[in-house]
Amino acid sequence: MLLNYLNPQRLLSITILSSCAIWIIFSRVDENQFDVHSNSVPFPGFEAPDFLVSDHNEASVSLSDYKGQTVLLNFWASWCSPCREEMPAMERIYQEYKDQGFEILALNSTHQDSRQKAIVFADELGLSFPILFDKDGSASKQYQIQALPSSFFIDADGVIQDVVFGGPMSEALLRIRVQNLLKGK
Repeated sequence: MLLNYLNPQRLLSITILSSCAIWIIFSRVDENQFDVHSNSVPFPGFEAPDFLVSDHNEASVSLSDYKGQTVLLNFWASWCSPCREEMPAMERIYQEYKDQGFEILALNSTHQDSRQKAIVFADELGLSFPILFDKDGSASKQYQIQALPSSFFIDADGVIQDVVFGGPMSEALLRIRVQNLLKGK
């Protein structure tokens, strides 16, 4: 009698429904992981999440230290070839616009890299903008980084205006986005 009830179509349906139920149970996101009442999420139109990391002198640096400036927040690693390709263009753009209130914060994903390799990388490319170190990955987690490089264009009010995941970004793309930020668009 049971065999008649469990024909192949019903058995397939039961298997699919069971698999879906198991997936829902085990893929549930912990409700405490995200502050749903926060205005800080890593998407355009939202306030950029603040973070606390260190610079090359081990001094603490936070994004809020740069409030009032337009910021390109770039997550990168020394082993990342697209990161290496886009950094010279970032340096040229930085030199051109730094006196207009533009800042680049190059946040090394040190939890996936090494501080020493990051310093050598920055020295090799002659980078003059701040190199910061995300030692424990907390900033990367706040910004939900899934790919390197990842870049966040943040206006002077601390609001994310644009996001670019992956790279390398061209100098033309960088220039347009920085000009738009500085114009307040």
